[in-house]
Amino acid sequence: MTGDSRTNLPRLALHVPEPKFRPGDTADFAAVTVPPAGAQSRPDTAASPHDFHDLSYTLIRVLADDGRAVGPWDPRLSPDTLRRMLRNMALVRAFDERMFRAQRQGKTSFYMKCTGEEAIAVAGTMALDRDDMTFPSYRQQGILIARDYPLVEMMNQIYSNRGDKLQGKQLPIMYSAKDHGFFSISGNLTTQYPQAVGWAMASASKGDTRIAATWCGEGSTAEGDFHSALTFATVYRAPVIFNVVNNQWAISSFSGFAGAEATTFAARAIGYGIAGLRVDGNDALAVFAATQWAAERARTNQGPTLIEHFTYRAEGHSTSDDPTQYRSAGEPTAWPLGDPVARLKAHLVAIGEWDDDAHTTMDREVAEQVRAAQKAAEANGILGHGLHQPLDTLFDGVFEEMPWHLREQQAQMMAEETASGRPWARKDDAGMDGGH
Repeated sequence: MTGDSRTNLPRLALHVPEPKFRPGDTADFAAVTVPPAGAQSRPDTAASPHDFHDLSYTLIRVLADDGRAVGPWDPRLSPDTLRRMLRNMALVRAFDERMFRAQRQGKTSFYMKCTGEEAIAVAGTMALDRDDMTFPSYRQQGILIARDYPLVEMMNQIYSNRGDKLQGKQLPIMYSAKDHGFFSISGNLTTQYPQAVGWAMASASKGDTRIAATWCGEGSTAEGDFHSALTFATVYRAPVIFNVVNNQWAISSFSGFAGAEATTFAARAIGYGIAGLRVDGNDALAVFAATQWAAERARTNQGPTLIEHFTYRAEGHSTSDDPTQYRSAGEPTAWPLGDPVARLKAHLVAIGEWDDDAHTTMDREVAEQVRAAQKAAEANGILGHGLHQPLDTLFDGVFEEMPWHLREQQAQMMAEETASGRPWARKDDAGMDGGH
């Protein structure tokens, strides 16, 4: 057909997603549907995923507006467990605040806070066994804190100082702690998803009992690795939990660019034929309950689960970001699901296991704990104090046994440095074995 014969047809057009609020706009989340707490059914962990598609579109909620835990998803945790969960979340927040200030003071080059998302990592981790393997993104520092990883070690990594077990080779906040079931964080989006599936498949093929859990932001669901991971997990029924943290923003691009306008992120599970849950990510009990349910499902060979945590990134993407340039300043306070720390506190108060004085004391204690850890970490050095790792360790940590061509390059580098007359330390001088 010629162009002239198509003049009666409408012109094609592309839809370009736009966030509802921009700088200067008044944020109004009235269009966000928040169902009543406790109204969502809790299927048996052996149920077919086809029997509960509705759980991919609603919000699983436990904490009601009055602070009470209601409905079938209530995990019925002891007061001691709830207090430990609250303290871990408060500790994450205190840690974030101090490390954010440290970056602004020039003590490190980069930091990322998880303000408003503390429940997702902390409560989720507490629902797992301590030897389950976690494959985090870069906003799940709560995993390490919930597993009692030393704050000093986290700070050493952030400062890339001489106490940094990663020898300054990772961007600050990209931790690695195998002994705490914490896989190395990668700056490349969603690489952890297929890695988690591979680890889970290996665990199952060996007849082990450990499962894997992995996290990514909603923007990362647009990456190919996300879909490759779900395909493998679906086919082999890998014992893995996929966590999608839908905090509404991927740096300065809102969630619509990842498909949020078309459907929920939990609904991606339906297309793969696996279990999908959509959870109030600011409700620590709902996060715990959903993770516990998914973990039991994985441990009993029922296959993977995809959990969308519906939440909001209260602050900037990182210390390199200025959210006032692309979103309404009123969004964080207008978010209808509240603050996860305040909501868990209200629950403990409602059941008579907490009060304002206890909360003030706890905040003071965690602040002091973080301050003391910072003082100890900074004794190992901060940004701007020179090279903290022996220069020849630059070649360590890539291969178990260094190949000949890297040994040649290392020797050449050391010879050039020696010839330059600049003072530099060898790992032998620093008492290091170079076997990292």
